[in-house]
Amino acid sequence: MADVAELQKLIEPEVEAEGFALVRVKMIGGTSDPTLQVMAERPDTRQLTLEDCARLSRRLSDRLDALEAEGNDPFDEAYRLEVSSPGIDRPLTRLQDYDDWKGHEARIHPHEPFQGRKQLSGDLIGVDGETVRIDVKGLGETAIPFAAIRNAKLLMTDRLIAATAPLSADGDDTEIEIEEEGQD
Repeated sequence: MADVAELQKLIEPEVEAEGFALVRVKMIGGTSDPTLQVMAERPDTRQLTLEDCARLSRRLSDRLDALEAEGNDPFDEAYRLEVSSPGIDRPLTRLQDYDDWKGHEARIHPHEPFQGRKQLSGDLIGVDGETVRIDVKGLGETAIPFAAIRNAKLLMTDRLIAATAPLSADGDDTEIEIEEEGQD
């Protein structure tokens, strides 16, 4: 299995060269279907278009192919490359994410139980230095060190959907007709 930290060091400059911010690099699928998942976003919109994903995918493929040709392939086996936007219920992977998305509901999973809980859910308050603050349901304002967080993500709410409306629906000329039962 490829070293994710080394992959991130390799991938981040390529992402930034396209004008994007790296959100996450992760290997998924295990040994039977290894997939290198790269999530990125435009810093101004927090989203990527399909064209952005395709362009970044080509750039990363070219870079990884060049490494393989040089004999420096970071992978021991075949793998798939998946480039995507983080989506609405995005993972929170960087300290700044907790400030950027304050006011929105999140679920945090610490490495070890924190204050007797395996997960903390509630509205993000923001960060103080290296500490994430969240208003945990039934517990109130809680401060957890960023280093103690295994993973976290935003939760789908109407407020989040409104805050992450698509960049543009221009060019989407798909029409869907819905036929309702009982109407003539």
